[in-house]
Amino acid sequence: MDNEKNQQGSCLCGAVQVMADVTTGNMGVCHCSICRKWGGGPLFATDCGGGVEFSGEENIGVYSSSEWAERGFCKSCGTHLFYRLKQGAHYVIPVGLFDAGVEWRFSEQIFIDEKPRYYRFADKTRELTGEAVFAEYAQNGCD
Repeated sequence: MDNEKNQQGSCLCGAVQVMADVTTGNMGVCHCSICRKWGGGPLFATDCGGGVEFSGEENIGVYSSSEWAERGFCKSCGTHLFYRLKQGAHYVIPVGLFDAGVEWRFSEQIFIDEKPRYYRFADKTRELTGEAVFAEYAQNGCD
């Protein structure tokens, strides 16, 4: 990735700022029903692991969306801030939050088995079903 590792961004109203270690320029899309309901479409995000810091934390609301994960949002403007695994504080951050012009590479689609038929992407990507995603998390110790 040509851009700096540390990327900064904020919510729509600026009440919450985020600094994240973007270890690659890879961006993925989640098609699961929860992500689509949460944002009205697929979630475009990058995996930041544990390298995420927030300021304005008093403005962050957290919703426990499953037994294993939670989602953060700005309590003032509603901007989606993160998807986080409850064990290990592993963060996935929506790429639209970042201010810098990272040259994102669309590399992966997950929960492809839940993708509705009314949209499709032209890019060739790695595609994982929900079952494959959970198997990969378990293999990497993220269960």
